[in-house]
Amino acid sequence: MSTGNEVMHDGVMSTGEDARIFPDVEACIDCGGCVVSCKRTWDVPRDEQRISIATMLEGQEAASGLNASSGQAMEQGESPGETAVPMQCYHCSNAPCVSVCPTDSLISKENGFVRVRDDLCIGCQYCLSACPFGAPQFPDEDSGVADLVGSGGNMDKCTMCEERQDVGKGPACAEECATDAILVGTPEQISDELDNRDSGTFFNDVAMDIIFGEDASEFQ
Repeated sequence: MSTGNEVMHDGVMSTGEDARIFPDVEACIDCGGCVVSCKRTWDVPRDEQRISIATMLEGQEAASGLNASSGQAMEQGESPGETAVPMQCYHCSNAPCVSVCPTDSLISKENGFVRVRDDLCIGCQYCLSACPFGAPQFPDEDSGVADLVGSGGNMDKCTMCEERQDVGKGPACAEECATDAILVGTPEQISDELDNRDSGTFFNDVAMDIIFGEDASEFQ
C-alpha cells in the first residue's frame, strides 16, 4: 500500500489510507474515458456504471470572464455555465448513506473507504435518497417490488478501486483520465493541486463538509 507523497500520475498523488477522490471540473472534457476504464477494469455491464459524467446547465454560458472557470464562478456566486462533473462515490467523511442505512450494510472503514456489505443489504434504497451525488446504484432493482417491500436488490457503487490502491495503484478512472480531472490524494494534496491549477472546488460548503468533514478547511 502506498501512502507517501510520490506522484504516480498527475491526477493521482498518493493512494491508500487517507487518500480521497475529488473532481477538478474545469479539467473535465466529458470524454467518458473514466466510465470506460471503470467498466473495463471491473467488468461492469453495459447498462450499469459506477461513475458518470453529469452535465450541469447544459447549453448555458457562464458569467462574463468565467466561461472556463466553473469552480471559480461557483465560489463567486456566479453562473458557471455548462459544466461537466465526474460523479461517483466520493467516500465521504460524513457519509449520509452510512447514517441512514438501517442494516449497517454501509460502513466507513478506518482507512477512509465507504464499503457495501452485500450480505446485509436489503435494497431499501434509503442510501439512494440520502446521497447528494447519486452514487448508490441498484442494478437488479424491481421497481414494483421495491415500492412494496424495499427489495431493490443489492446496492452497488464506486469502490475507489480499493483493491488497486492496496497494491499502490490509483483508481482506474483517475489513472486513465486524459486531462487529470479526477484527483486522488490526501485532502491537502488535492487542495494544493487545485490551487496550482487555479481551479475552484465547484461544490458548495455543505457538500464539501459532507465529503471532507473536518478536512474541508483545507479548501478555504
